[in-house]
Amino acid sequence: MSTPNSMPPTALRRRPGDPAPGRRFGRFTPTDLAAVLLYVLLPIAVAFLPLEDSAWVRAHPEIASYLLNLGVYGVVFIVASIAAHAYIARDVRILATRPWFTAGILPLMLVAMLVVSAIAVALAGGLQVSQNQESIQSLAQGIPWWFTAPLLVILGPFVEEYVFRHLMIGKLSRYLNRWVCYALSLAFFASLHTLSTAGFSIQALAPYLGLGAVLVFAYAWTGNNLAFSISLHALKNLLSVILIYAVDISALQS
Repeated sequence: MSTPNSMPPTALRRRPGDPAPGRRFGRFTPTDLAAVLLYVLLPIAVAFLPLEDSAWVRAHPEIASYLLNLGVYGVVFIVASIAAHAYIARDVRILATRPWFTAGILPLMLVAMLVVSAIAVALAGGLQVSQNQESIQSLAQGIPWWFTAPLLVILGPFVEEYVFRHLMIGKLSRYLNRWVCYALSLAFFASLHTLSTAGFSIQALAPYLGLGAVLVFAYAWTGNNLAFSISLHALKNLLSVILIYAVDISALQS
């Protein structure tokens, strides 16, 4: 059974390899609802903007796409930060009790994420680059890394971990079985990154299933620690940014 919000002192004296005990979260708040509505509705509203009428947008499609994504994620980031600030502060304090263990386990989790994703891709029959990945790669062709990094390494991981782990597991588990919450978190997270893929396939979905599975595991294993899952997601995206800007991705896909 989940423990209360306040973590007992004995929980901080666990052996380093033991999973953290789960914690009970508060109910969904109006700010949570506002963040989710903005996350869902803002991209829909943007899709109806007459952007094709703008000569500047037609001349700079990558920059326009980046600015729109930055605006959407920036707004949701602000609302989500307000909604989850107490949880984030608490989770950072918990991680700070064992800083060396936290710093050491993050790269190990990253390696596990890459391995699981590779296995998922192999089982699915090979890699098919999703439209989400193609969009990120096109950004790299027209926008410097220091412009894309805030969106991909800070805003994106925070918003997605808040929605898919904090809300869909941490808070939703008050009402549903936690294993159902894990499955919903994984399914919605992977689907989000492949919804716009032409000719949707399991090959396009596979790497995100691997990524999501490790993020779900990391979140649950650390006792629903949002700060840890955000850090892991950000570390993975940082590696992706480095590879995209440092390596000719097109050569790897030939």
